[in-house]
Amino acid sequence: MSGIYDEPRVYELACGFRDVPAEVDALLAWCARHRRGGPVRTVLELAAGPAEHAREFARRGIAATALDINPAMCAYAERAAERQGVGLRVVRDDMTSFALGRRFDLVVTMLDSTSHLMTLDAFTAHLDRAAAHLADGGLYIVEMSHPRDRLSDEPSVSTGWTVERGGVHVTVRWGEPTDRLDPVTQISDDHVTVTVTEGAATRVVRDVVPYRFWSATEVEAAVRLSGALRVVARYGDFGDVPVTDPEAWRMILVLARAVPDAGQGAGAQPGIG
Repeated sequence: MSGIYDEPRVYELACGFRDVPAEVDALLAWCARHRRGGPVRTVLELAAGPAEHAREFARRGIAATALDINPAMCAYAERAAERQGVGLRVVRDDMTSFALGRRFDLVVTMLDSTSHLMTLDAFTAHLDRAAAHLADGGLYIVEMSHPRDRLSDEPSVSTGWTVERGGVHVTVRWGEPTDRLDPVTQISDDHVTVTVTEGAATRVVRDVVPYRFWSATEVEAAVRLSGALRVVARYGDFGDVPVTDPEAWRMILVLARAVPDAGQGAGAQPGIG
């Protein structure tokens, strides 16, 4: 029995509520604001899944690479890029241990994919790897769910939604009221149901997805523990909403490589988002 991540087309349809071009506009605007070294020419998307953002970067003439651990997702991303006529390099690898032998102007992780990092060791290893692949002046931008979604009775996003795309109707339930966050591990087994209706045919994909919740203070601690990156900005959506704003619905960190003080090692961390 396959799960949601073994069904790339279904997963892409389920995420069809996202405005990927507008989000890439925001990512590039943040680079213009916070990055040293001119326009973005190379980008790496981690835990890319169908690689929608990497493909959008490629459509704009930016050399894009997509990395994911799931072979079905990698194959789908390659086929989609070929079908759309965009150049995309796809790499199957783990977001905590990859070594591509090159650096990028921009590295991104979207759609709260860091929730698949189950331990602090895994998170810091991931940050180390992202930092090692940043070119001089490069940025790492990571989009996470807003802590309000797990720590309050008024979440920022719904666990149920519908998508209409190209005559296909998709109904999504990502998490059920009975799903509970373990207070010790901060992991929840989220029950996922995606129903896809095309004409007279209906298909249902069900899965249980382990989700690791990361609080804002934990993420800050992971950045400090890694020592390879520093937070340069925090945003609460794909505009200029602060992460502390009541209207914020995401937690987006803009990070740059840490610059060690004279006489200190590369792990030195100057005093997310």
